[in-house]
Amino acid sequence: MDHPSQPSVRHFDHCPWLFADGATEEQRAAQREVQRAVGGDTGIGERCYVAQSAAVFPDRLRLGDDSYIAAHAYVTGELDTGSHCTLNPFTTVRGNVVLGHGVRIGAHTSLLGFNHSMAPDRPVFRQPLTSRGILVGDDVWIGSHVIVVDGVTIGDHCVIGAGAVVTRDLPAWSVAAGNPARVLRDRREVRGVGAAPAPSGMRPDDRRTPTTRPAPDPEPGAAPADNPQPAPHHRRPAQMAAAADTEAAAAAPGRQPDDSRTPTTRPAPDPEPGAPRDRPAVRVAGAAGAEVAGAVGAEVADLSGIRPGGDRTPTARPAPDPRTATLAAFADTARDQAAGLLDRCWDGERYVDRPGAVPTVRAHCDAVEIADLLLGAVPEHLSAEEHIGRLSGLQDPKSGLVPEFGEPLPVTDADGFIGEGAALYHVLCVGYALDMLGPGLPHPVHGVRDMTARQLVVRLDALPWRTDAWGAGAWVDSLATAAHWNLRHRDGGDNGHGTPESLFGWLLTRADPWTGMWGSPSAEEGRLQVVNGYYRLTRGSFAQFGLPVPYPERVVDAVLDHARDARHFGPGRENACNVLDVAHPLWLCTQQLGRGADGYRSGEIHDWAERQLATVLPRWQDGRGFGFGPGAAGPGPEPGLQGTEMWLAIVWYLADLLGRSGELGYRPRGIHRPEPARQGIAGLS
Repeated sequence: MDHPSQPSVRHFDHCPWLFADGATEEQRAAQREVQRAVGGDTGIGERCYVAQSAAVFPDRLRLGDDSYIAAHAYVTGELDTGSHCTLNPFTTVRGNVVLGHGVRIGAHTSLLGFNHSMAPDRPVFRQPLTSRGILVGDDVWIGSHVIVVDGVTIGDHCVIGAGAVVTRDLPAWSVAAGNPARVLRDRREVRGVGAAPAPSGMRPDDRRTPTTRPAPDPEPGAAPADNPQPAPHHRRPAQMAAAADTEAAAAAPGRQPDDSRTPTTRPAPDPEPGAPRDRPAVRVAGAAGAEVAGAVGAEVADLSGIRPGGDRTPTARPAPDPRTATLAAFADTARDQAAGLLDRCWDGERYVDRPGAVPTVRAHCDAVEIADLLLGAVPEHLSAEEHIGRLSGLQDPKSGLVPEFGEPLPVTDADGFIGEGAALYHVLCVGYALDMLGPGLPHPVHGVRDMTARQLVVRLDALPWRTDAWGAGAWVDSLATAAHWNLRHRDGGDNGHGTPESLFGWLLTRADPWTGMWGSPSAEEGRLQVVNGYYRLTRGSFAQFGLPVPYPERVVDAVLDHARDARHFGPGRENACNVLDVAHPLWLCTQQLGRGADGYRSGEIHDWAERQLATVLPRWQDGRGFGFGPGAAGPGPEPGLQGTEMWLAIVWYLADLLGRSGELGYRPRGIHRPEPARQGIAGLS
């Protein structure tokens, strides 16, 4: 029994921040037993507390040091937290949820990292589960009675007011409130003062770890600052109502929820309904910011300038970086003109890459990606159901392949899959367009499903690695993406042949330890084929499946060397493929090697990204978008859907290499998504 003067277990359950300093040895031993009794795949850090009265039934739990789960919290699914995270009393965390360092979650708040559909063909309780996950960055304060729905990312340093319903991503430093939650201002902007430095005790890189123990968690309660100056609203792509049953993924690299689980038709636990995902975003700007702040009915705290000891003495702040304003202005321009540039490429019946071109399958998919990226909607020329119907109807049910308009079905090789042609890329673009719209590809890609491990190895050995490394990498991209889609189908696995495992085994044993790549450079093109092939190969394999690439330092060395080749990166010579195929590998490797000042060759990466952004942004043509760029590959310099879709993704990757992607207010969700579409495979994850 507890001593009468000693705080009881019930006391610690409700005030767990007192446990570390106030518990007896007997109580500490009892807490260790509580932690050991938590089921599932569990790892709990040092100086943590799990309330005895909490309902903690995870499939996977990683609780970082100095974190706690307080009284009557309800935790299921997969929860991964950094250090100094707090789940206060009656918090609900379900599905796939990832928290950064120093995240404070108020009482009665719900983070719902899963959902189920509401199609009319079956009762609600029999609808399949979906889970895209929730990601919360570092140094985030979420007030009481907040609801965060599946698929949302909350950036570093955000504060969310009590009672908010968060249905869309929030950029770093946002102060947000309301239903649906809207950005009221930038947390660094206090009564007209410029941007504040990062909180004391944080490292200057993107994996900030608090160095001081956080105080007990009050709820946001102070009124917003007078005349708030809000950050640009981060418009996360939202599903249309017809496709609301599969929510969008948003997870930070290195902390990705696993959204690969195939929906089932078993009776599903019922997540609390969130706000509709297709509600329009509201940009709070100018005087409207103060008006919204008074209307939302949720108060938020002003934490800028708080020192670790809790004293509110403001600190001097430098002026805002004008480069971030440039990114925000570019993104606003692109959003404002998105509908017009899509109109420009609609011929009245189908989509064309640019006026005068013939309709293509890729053009339709690019239109879907652009509308999703910038407008959070489907292109308005067709309803969501019509987009789904048209794209789904293109897939041949017997082979799972999608031919080009007006062309016959591709002839498959002896192993059942194709070797070249537009249908290879359609595995990517049609699959991801349908993934964003909701249902995904209706049929498996049978040639990949039925391919044996031996057939795969023979095909990989025969690919033109020395003469056409880009083509070889593109083939791997298509095969690996087909394997990913197949794993979503009940009848679409690899029939026990182990195709994905064989693919990764071959790639890991064939990577050049001097460059980390596959293929050989040439005197005529330098590393162009090798680097561009590396992007395509790793996009579909390691990046898509969330697995680390081999020899990342050597990859960075090779890619930076290639980026200095004036034949491909001289003034006026950059096209979308060549820039993307440098930006993505650098970004992918920095996720493994670390970012910020201490990252491998980070200064050179930063400088290259800065130069590219300065070159790219002025190339936007009003009402027309981006041209792909010069060179033999791609559609050329005329602005069109392919160039626009690719450069928008490139701008995001360049900005993210600089730590400023949050200023854009968009995040790719399709082919160029930064998160894995699947977290590992059996035996390798």
